[in-house]
Amino acid sequence: MDNTLEFFNIFIFFFILFLLSLIMLLINFFLSINYPYYEKLTSYECGFQPFNKVLINFDIKYYLIALLFLIFDIEIMFLLPWLFYLNYLTVISFFTMIFFLFIILLGFYYEWYKGGLEWN
Repeated sequence: MDNTLEFFNIFIFFFILFLLSLIMLLINFFLSINYPYYEKLTSYECGFQPFNKVLINFDIKYYLIALLFLIFDIEIMFLLPWLFYLNYLTVISFFTMIFFLFIILLGFYYEWYKGGLEWN
């Protein structure tokens, strides 16, 4: 019985998250004005006319920023179970998560030092 109560909070959290996302999508779908015309349906490339060839080279900076976002986003997702069970943690598990946060902080400072967060 105690095990189901532990996961009940997580289930309620994800249910509310799903419900709010669905409500926002439905509100956007029903309240948005959609008048398609030729200019709106053409391909858009940063205000320029579409290029002739489809395969163009992008700067590696776009990919580095995307990977950096994904890495930190996934690492932050590891914090969610830790936050739910913060009252039940032992001292060792608490300091293990603090060490994990320290490693994330070191990665952030390393990216900052290398200039990975600057957009030139």
